[in-house]
Amino acid sequence: MSAAALPPLPAPPAGAPGSDATNASAGAPVRAAALPPLRQELALHPGPRGRDGQPRWTLHDPVKHQYYQLDWLTFEVLAHWPLDGEHGPEAIVAAIAAETTLAPEPEDVAEVLDFLRRNELLQQTGADSSAALARRAAAGRHGALQWLLHNYLFFRVPLLRPDALLGRLLPVLGGLWTRGFLALTALAGVAGLALVARQWEAFRATLVDLMTPAGFASYALTLVAVKALHELGHGLTAKRHGCRVPTMGLAFMVLWPVPYTDTNDAWKLADRWQRLQIAAAGVATELLVAVWATLAWALLPDGGLRQAAFLLATTTWISTLLVNCSPFMRFDGYFVLSDWLEMPNLHQRAFALARWQLREWLFDLRIEPPEHFTPARRRGLVAFAYFVWAYRLALFLGIALLVYGFFIKLVGILLFLVEIVWFVLMPIAAEIKVWARLWPLIRQRRRSLLSAALAAAVLAALAWPLPGRLGASGLLHTGSAQVVYAPVAGRIARLEVADGATVRAGAPLLVFATEQEREQLAQAASRIRRYSAEADAAATQGELRSRWQVAQAQLSTALATRRGLQAKVQERTATAPFDGQLRWRDPDLRAGDWVAAREPLATVIAQGDWQVEAYIDEAELRRIAVGHRARFYPDGRFGEPLDLTVTAIAHDATHQLPDAGFSAGLGGSVPTRELDGRHLPEHAVYRVSYRVEGPIQGGHEALAGQVWRGHVVTQALPESAAARFARAALAVWWREAGW
Repeated sequence: MSAAALPPLPAPPAGAPGSDATNASAGAPVRAAALPPLRQELALHPGPRGRDGQPRWTLHDPVKHQYYQLDWLTFEVLAHWPLDGEHGPEAIVAAIAAETTLAPEPEDVAEVLDFLRRNELLQQTGADSSAALARRAAAGRHGALQWLLHNYLFFRVPLLRPDALLGRLLPVLGGLWTRGFLALTALAGVAGLALVARQWEAFRATLVDLMTPAGFASYALTLVAVKALHELGHGLTAKRHGCRVPTMGLAFMVLWPVPYTDTNDAWKLADRWQRLQIAAAGVATELLVAVWATLAWALLPDGGLRQAAFLLATTTWISTLLVNCSPFMRFDGYFVLSDWLEMPNLHQRAFALARWQLREWLFDLRIEPPEHFTPARRRGLVAFAYFVWAYRLALFLGIALLVYGFFIKLVGILLFLVEIVWFVLMPIAAEIKVWARLWPLIRQRRRSLLSAALAAAVLAALAWPLPGRLGASGLLHTGSAQVVYAPVAGRIARLEVADGATVRAGAPLLVFATEQEREQLAQAASRIRRYSAEADAAATQGELRSRWQVAQAQLSTALATRRGLQAKVQERTATAPFDGQLRWRDPDLRAGDWVAAREPLATVIAQGDWQVEAYIDEAELRRIAVGHRARFYPDGRFGEPLDLTVTAIAHDATHQLPDAGFSAGLGGSVPTRELDGRHLPEHAVYRVSYRVEGPIQGGHEALAGQVWRGHVVTQALPESAAARFARAALAVWWREAGW
């Protein structure tokens, strides 16, 4: 991060692009009295020419260490400014008109005077100068709370005064800027990438192996070293072009450390290419490290040096491409883009143009833009400003959430609110104040009425309760269904029921009994009949009465044998649990196949209404009720949608999904985590049952006896988007605040 990112280059004065003085004091009354003298320590340096060929100069304030870019007219005004404070604006205008081709007006001098006063570039003279300085100092002091907020959001800690050290290092490292070294680096980059491509699996495996706490600690240390080299690149390049580098240190943005190097002296360089080199030096340094580290990893043997090279390579590639090259924050990419476009204060100027364009879109005010550009550049700057705003909003929200996570809840909530107020609400409030100041003009424009009507329509749409629909994954089945399991492990003797047949409760479906067991049952039945006949005969015939007790004993033994055989066969027979329709799990199941104990063999579906089951989030449950209408859309576009009616809503949340098909990881809609084969919902969900209405047709008859997944869309009670958002926000606030 170059130092120019710390205090932004102030807006140029009087006619320079982006000048605050250009419009801030247009039409200000010109003083007839003598002008106050300039501060004697100010310095003027030649600046780069503009795209239109106009010469420019740079004004340096050494006390604040700030630079101001001046156009030709402003330079001439300052060049003719009275050092003794005895001449007025008319003398300056006359001198410029006589010596140049410019035709200034006294108002131009008044604008420059206003710019000099606002930036404290004039000498304080007169009896009230001390009082004026005291008032300005008092206005610049903040209260304790405001000081705390400013230092929480951004503060700097200078650590080094590296100018002398950089002067000694520059001759030693001068070869880094030669064309030969750059060409050699380019060859090393091509070779390194080619070698990594050939060892890609090893490279990826090393990356995965470092995804550990120790690996992250190594990355953190490597990142510190890389950022030190990054800032050293800025400093050495600035020193090479004759700039002074007064400080290096850390800047803390929302408590996040960002290293910086003060290279503000680069603004006095007249060569734009030299400023571009200084701005891009950090990225170039990281790329050099990345290239040589990548080649080193590809060539070194396994060990500590190779792992260090890997850390350097991956850290620098990611840091350079994802962070430093971004023009949306004031990092290196921003300053490179700013210098390339020749637009200092690019963000502020793009923001001002975007705000002006927004007012023109909304109100058609027909006010002069803050700066004049070609139509293509103006559109590009406006789009760039909106991209920056969107990027920063996402970034600041992410940082706010990160800050919230690192502190106790109450402090985290307060810091989160500070960021939202400071970075989001305050800019919106500032723009609304501008609208209030322009209200007399806004109310006269016809487009204002159109914009107001559109805004009212949007607010009404957000606040108007609209019928809603709740979507969830659902399972369709016909009445109650129960799986039939193999009672024992063994070989199937025979199938008693065909697929799709209607069965009665207790009816055998398949048996594992062998022919030998069936013969034993037949023999037992034969013996029972014989012994029963003998016992009856012995009871009625006197000569056989002595054999009655023997016959009774034999009959009892035969009955016991048959009961044992029947129990054994019953244990080895699968039966229907209730009346219904049978569906074999495996259509190719045949007698003679071997199965394992408790292996699912078939499903018996009770004859009754078709039903659908779904699981609805707790936050949405209050919007549906028994009797609400719904529709079921089978997956795979099988058949027509089915009309449903809500028949039951569970009173308790479901702790474990009964079917994995509801899980989001398997195509359902309920976020879950898997634990020991169970699918546990990530948040509270409730079971909702539906009844299919009307006749089943359109191909759904083929679903009989099956469970089919689809999407359920349920009619919901009306609710506005604003109420929905407010309820969710309050719920989060209530939960996180611990109330």
